[in-house]
Amino acid sequence: MMDYVIIVAGGKGLRMGGEVPKQFLPICGIPVLMRTLMRFREYSPHLQIILVLPKAQQDYWKSLCRQHQFNIDYMLADGGKTRFHSVQNGLALIPDDASGVVGVHDGVRPFVSVEVIARCFEQARTKHAVIPVTPVVETLRHIPSQKNVLRSDYCLVQTPQTFDIQLLKAANRQPYTEAFTDDASVVEAYGHAVAIVDGNRENIKITTPFDMAIAQHLCQR
Repeated sequence: MMDYVIIVAGGKGLRMGGEVPKQFLPICGIPVLMRTLMRFREYSPHLQIILVLPKAQQDYWKSLCRQHQFNIDYMLADGGKTRFHSVQNGLALIPDDASGVVGVHDGVRPFVSVEVIARCFEQARTKHAVIPVTPVVETLRHIPSQKNVLRSDYCLVQTPQTFDIQLLKAANRQPYTEAFTDDASVVEAYGHAVAIVDGNRENIKITTPFDMAIAQHLCQR
């Protein structure tokens, strides 16, 4: 049995407003994506890491690795036209007869806690499909009805989303639809229920300059 994590990093950084994709921007001197890989290696020295990057970004990433003397072992897969296709490319590097758990994680979530990673992987061994979530703390308003809704009915979904390897491989053989907004939605469309576990609020997805400011604060803290 072998566990894997597929780290998907295909963003162009358009909302960040710069030319450098967000996953390569430095937080306290270390690129976001390196911090993400470091966190999973901290969780386990035996976890097999698969990094999915657009082909056009791979040379730049390799130059960053040389510059920072970054030597964590990983396998590299080409990014696809959507997240669904990127995950398919990552899954293709896992043997068809593999057993164990595979996680899928956003490359721009470098502050996931080791405890949350462990919780997701361990729960997936029995529940087969698990996602980390956090409570909604803001008031929510449903725009079409112009009414507030109970925030206790909702939660915020994070990554890593973890699955039995054979389950995720089978679910990703389905034809792509726009309803596949994350890996849990793919598995649910395949007919399998998804369990939830507690995430950590620091596990933010870095998308905007404001997120980068928060990330710098979290790093310095």
